[in-house]
Amino acid sequence: MSSYLLEDFVGNGVLKDQIDMLLADGWDDVPTLKMMTPEDMDLLQLTQFHRDALEIRTYLHDRSLMQYADALEKSGKTLHELLETSPETLMSDYHMKRGHVARFIDRASACSIQLPRNLNLPARVTTKVHHGVEEPEPAAPAEVEEKVKKIKEPKSTKPPKLGETKPSSTPVPAEESPRNDVEMLYPGVKLVAGADGKSTTDISGFKSPVVLRPVGGPATVSKGIFSAAPVTPRFCGLVMPGSISEEVTQLPVLEKVMIRKLAPAYVKGNNPFKKSSAPIKLPPPTRASELWADQPTLILCLRRPGCVMCRAEAHQLYARKPIFDAMGIQLVVCLNEHIDAEVRAFWPRYWGGMVVVDENREFFKALGGGTLAKEGLITGFFLNPVSKANWKRATDTGIEYNLTGEGNIKGGLYILRAGNGGVAYQFVERNFGDWAPLEEVLDVCGNIQVLPKEKLLHLQVVAIFKGTECS
Repeated sequence: MSSYLLEDFVGNGVLKDQIDMLLADGWDDVPTLKMMTPEDMDLLQLTQFHRDALEIRTYLHDRSLMQYADALEKSGKTLHELLETSPETLMSDYHMKRGHVARFIDRASACSIQLPRNLNLPARVTTKVHHGVEEPEPAAPAEVEEKVKKIKEPKSTKPPKLGETKPSSTPVPAEESPRNDVEMLYPGVKLVAGADGKSTTDISGFKSPVVLRPVGGPATVSKGIFSAAPVTPRFCGLVMPGSISEEVTQLPVLEKVMIRKLAPAYVKGNNPFKKSSAPIKLPPPTRASELWADQPTLILCLRRPGCVMCRAEAHQLYARKPIFDAMGIQLVVCLNEHIDAEVRAFWPRYWGGMVVVDENREFFKALGGGTLAKEGLITGFFLNPVSKANWKRATDTGIEYNLTGEGNIKGGLYILRAGNGGVAYQFVERNFGDWAPLEEVLDVCGNIQVLPKEKLLHLQVVAIFKGTECS
């Protein structure tokens, strides 16, 4: 798979001179650059040469063919023209290998990742701010608009009988009160009577509503979701899979874990491994709870950074970094041992997020229900058809790998809500090379995010009721 180093992506082409400008506008990593739209290019005032180069490099990066990027860009042809070139010309003029030619001309061999419509790319927002383009406020969801409409509709009243008070002074029943309707829509918002008799709002307790639903099930409140691939007996039933607790780890268990930070989230120019070839000096241990103190965090617990299946899983997760960024989810890889050379080879080529080490392997014990989930290569790989299928899936990507380090401790994945919210999702690697299903991961992250549009919608509803008479 292609490298996530920004320098490797832009190469020696025309985009190299635009790096500083792109960084200033928030286009500071490869996955985000690959999601740039023509509208973004217009705002950035990119020339046609820049656009063609970005299109070519994005296409090649998706197909792990970046070694040909400089030559193809230098040809001056567009991607469409290059795809119409004969295989013989590609091999003779650009020295493509026959297998690479087949991968290059197969337009369906890789599918670009699209940002969901309900999300806004942070780099896009930054670019619009820098260039003076105002972002329109998002429309309120249909169900909320309907409730607001009902709240705004005047209540039907009958003419008062002789001796009765006017309808306007009649108390509104609790179930019909605008105060209750607003507070039901927005927990924490209070409509209180001001000195002038008009209702005002107290938003000190407002929190954007978040409901976590089990994947594929009805919307319900859940403490967390446990997920794992099925494991079957092996070798004609003579080898039985080990049992494992299918309970979500309690937050106090993870809050006690001590970690060391090995590498920060990748930003061009901030590479701690370039300063010296000597092993980096590790910082003092810190509590893992600091990772998710302020924002939801995805923690990928890897068996071994040199493992081909681990590298492939990390690569395909980080490819969706713009989606996680738009949802406010932090990405972290946790290793169970520190081998300096292995960390250097892994970051940021296959993973550009933060990398930490759990030297006591507490995260890995928690995934195993309190004990390390370990399995030997004979029963765990050679006699396990699922693990061998996982290995083939990973090696088909062309990723380089090695056998250095501890590879028998199984990993998994955690998604934690911010602060004291607890574990939202936990995936356990039962077979070597099991990946957490992306649909599940994105679904859970989508349900624990706090979208800016919800806060804007809250302000819109508050504005509606600023002139409402208090009952």
